[in-house]
Amino acid sequence: MNKTLLIGAKGQVGRELQSTLSGDVTALGREDLDLTQKEQICQVIDSLQPNLIVNAAAYTAVDKAETEKDLAESINAIAPKILAAECAKIGATLIHISTDYVFDGTKNTPYLEADKTNPLGVYGQTKRAGEIAIQNSEAKHIILRTAWVYGTYGKSNFVKTMLRLAKERAELRVVTDQVGSPTRALDIANAIAALTLQDGCESIYHFTNSGVASWYDFAVAIFEEAEKLGFPLKIKQVVPIATSEYPTPAKRPAYSVLSSKKISKILGNHPPHWRESLREMLQKLSTEQ
Repeated sequence: MNKTLLIGAKGQVGRELQSTLSGDVTALGREDLDLTQKEQICQVIDSLQPNLIVNAAAYTAVDKAETEKDLAESINAIAPKILAAECAKIGATLIHISTDYVFDGTKNTPYLEADKTNPLGVYGQTKRAGEIAIQNSEAKHIILRTAWVYGTYGKSNFVKTMLRLAKERAELRVVTDQVGSPTRALDIANAIAALTLQDGCESIYHFTNSGVASWYDFAVAIFEEAEKLGFPLKIKQVVPIATSEYPTPAKRPAYSVLSSKKISKILGNHPPHWRESLREMLQKLSTEQ
C-alpha cells in the first residue's frame, strides 16, 4: 500500500489534507517533527519509508521573518532540501507548498510558472531557496505555489482576523493597492489530493481560487457574507488605504495574482471563484460557533 507522510499536519492546509489525502497517511505536526533538526527528519523518513511526502509546513510570519531570518531559512529552505534528498534516496515523491511571495509584484498580468522570480523579503527569499533546492535535487517533485491562504482551522488568517476586529470596531482601514487571489485551504488540499492521483506530474504549478481582489475587496466581501449569516458584527465602515499608510517590516508584492491555467488543464477543472469559497468557509464557521 502507498504510504504518505504529511508534514505540517496542524496548519491550515495540513488539517484539510488529513481528510483529502487517501491511503495510509502519517500526519505529523510541529510537536511530532522539528524541521530545524536534520537528524529527526532523516530518522522519521527512514523508519516510515513513505512513497509520498507532502510538505505543508512553513515559516509564514512574513514580518517576523525579517528579524528571524535563520529560523525562516531553516524551515523554508534547509528542511525542503533535506526532504528532497531523503526522497531521492528512497524513490519517494515530494509535494511542497510554496508562495506567490517569490515574485516582486511588478507584473500586471497573472504570473506564470516560468516567470522570473524576485522575492522582496526574507519570507519570499527563503521560500524561493526551498524551491531551488528541491528543483536541484534528484527527487521526483511537485512544487505548488499558492497565495492569500485562509481556512476554517487556525487563528491568524485574514478572514478570522477581520471577523474578530469587526466584532470590536465600527471602522477598519484596509490596504487597497495590493492585489491577489484569496484562496481557501480546503481547495488547496483538494488540488493536492487530485495531483497525487495523476501520473507523471513533475513540475511547478500555480493554484489559487479564481478571481482577483485587493485586501480591501476581500475584507468588504467577508463582512457582507458574514452579515448574511448572522455573525455578530459592529463594523459600519471599511476605509481603503494605501500600503504607504500601513508600513510593515517586510515589503509585499503589489500584484501577486497567479495563473492557474496549467494546473486546470492537468486536473480538468478550474478552481472555484474566491467569493464562492469564502461563502462556503463562512457557512462552515457559522455552524461551528
